[in-house]
Amino acid sequence: MSDRPPTIVVIGASAGGIEALRAIVGGLPSDFPAAVFVVVHLGAHKSELPWLLSQIGPLPVVHPQDGDDVQGGMIFVAPPDHHMIVRHGRIRLTKGPRENWARPAIDPLFRSAAESYGAGVVGVILSGGLNDGCAGLYQIKDSGGVTLVQDPADAINPSMPRSAIANVTIDHCLPAAEMPRLLVELVAAMDTTNVATPHLPVGSRQEEVMTAYTSDQPIAVTCPDCGGALRRQHLGPFTQFRCHIGHVYTAEIMLAAQFLASEQSLGAAMRTLRERGELCRQMVSRTELENTPAASAWERAMQEAFDQADTVRQLLEREWTLPDGIGVVESSGAPAAG
Repeated sequence: MSDRPPTIVVIGASAGGIEALRAIVGGLPSDFPAAVFVVVHLGAHKSELPWLLSQIGPLPVVHPQDGDDVQGGMIFVAPPDHHMIVRHGRIRLTKGPRENWARPAIDPLFRSAAESYGAGVVGVILSGGLNDGCAGLYQIKDSGGVTLVQDPADAINPSMPRSAIANVTIDHCLPAAEMPRLLVELVAAMDTTNVATPHLPVGSRQEEVMTAYTSDQPIAVTCPDCGGALRRQHLGPFTQFRCHIGHVYTAEIMLAAQFLASEQSLGAAMRTLRERGELCRQMVSRTELENTPAASAWERAMQEAFDQADTVRQLLEREWTLPDGIGVVESSGAPAAG
């Protein structure tokens, strides 16, 4: 018995998409076997969408927790301010950078679904502005999955469906009310053909895939003076970095300049965290809040802020390795003055 369903349905919606979601969720049967994942552009605002959708249809609807198993017969809604991805039969939540001005965004979910489930994915684009989800839908189709788009004439905001139709090979374009019947048919067909769904690569390749969602590796090294991208060039034994404005650094001086920039940023972060902790401490001291759940919450937030400030302080106080121009490595809490 597999630890995950052979088919998942991923749905992306934005402006005007709630009504379309209601039509889909309300029409799915209680024995629908696939796992359904939903991303709606709700930003960081508190969301009651799982409760709302659970009142409409028979399937359980939840905000998942990071690390939850993918389970068939359930609807998972991306929680506020978190990207939701699927990886090796588990749900991962990340506060990675916004994509297309959004977090949660549709593309990270669709992209991860294509990588993890291949031909066992049904991707659905509903009403919304601009074109978030279109690149992810392209990857689903490229991986052998099935693509569905809400008929633009049926969408409150047709921009996302129209962009998908213009840029992706769409298998089905239909009103939202007709999608439940089709989803049941598609999932049943995929189950009966025993779709082989590839596991996410392991080892270093797995780390590379996760980097795509967390942006651990910068795309380019930028100039400490102006923030522009730097181009590396070699001059005999020297390595230099030059930006389009004309700022030039040797690698060693660049490293020292980066240290000063990070020191300033860490100092600002530590100050902000300590101020946050002090604000919480003052709220804890309010007599009208004593022995209440609110007081406990303020106290936890205070301790959290001071703990994080202490972590930043340790980074500021540690010694950092600063190579010089002849390969000698020096350790110092700050770069030497030139």
